[in-house]
Order: sequence, then C-alpha cells, then structure tokens
Amino acid sequence: QVQLVESGGGSVEAGGSLRLSCRASGFPFSRYYLGWFRQAPGKEREGVASIDTSGRSTYADFVKGRFTISKDNAENTLYLQIDSLEPEDTAVYYCAAGHARIGSYSLLHRIHYPHLGQGTQVTVSS
Repeated sequence: QVQLVESGGGSVEAGGSLRLSCRASGFPFSRYYLGWFRQAPGKEREGVASIDTSGRSTYADFVKGRFTISKDNAENTLYLQIDSLEPEDTAVYYCAAGHARIGSYSLLHRIHYPHLGQGTQVTVSS
C-alpha cells in the first residue's frame, strides 16, 4: 500500500532553514503527482507546493520564493527546502501523493492527493 513518511522537521529560529524529506513506497513514484501541505493550529490545511510527473513545480503565493520542492525518482523521495523561515510557517507539514489530476483544480488543491503522510512538525520562534 501507499506509504509516505516525512522527516526533517524541528524547532528553528526565524530566518533559519529546514529541509523536509518524504520517503515514499508502494506506488510508482515517478508517475505520481506529489505535494506538500501544511496545517497550523486552528487553521485549515493548505497547499504549499506541488511537483508533477514532468518535474514542473507550483507554489502557493505565500511562499514568496522561500520554498523549493524537488524529488529524487531513484530514491523515491520528495523534498521541501524552506529558507528564511518565519513564525507564520509554524505548522505540521504533510507529504501528499496522487496518481491523476482531477479536473482543472490547481495542483495545490487537496482533491488531487488521496494519500497523505503522518506529518512532521515545524516550529519557528521569533
């Protein structure tokens, strides 16, 4: 079955960086749409970044050039590099995967990703 295991979260000061990883198994990694979502306390889960089967990436507006999504098909691993961290980035970050694009929704929409990992906590202090 599909398994997504995130790692790399932690507690950092504002301005710092983190690299999140998501180790995937149980599906043809290179042929799936992949994404990162986050959920802050008291807020809804939101799409952060996505990467399609051709390697094209999409980012949420609030990323402001600070996040970079990438993947290693040989290692079945998805990454999210986060630089210039802000306290507002504090959230649980989830890795997501889906085999097909649904309609014309943005690839940051949850509808494309039936599979979600357990999440990794990112805490940014000011």
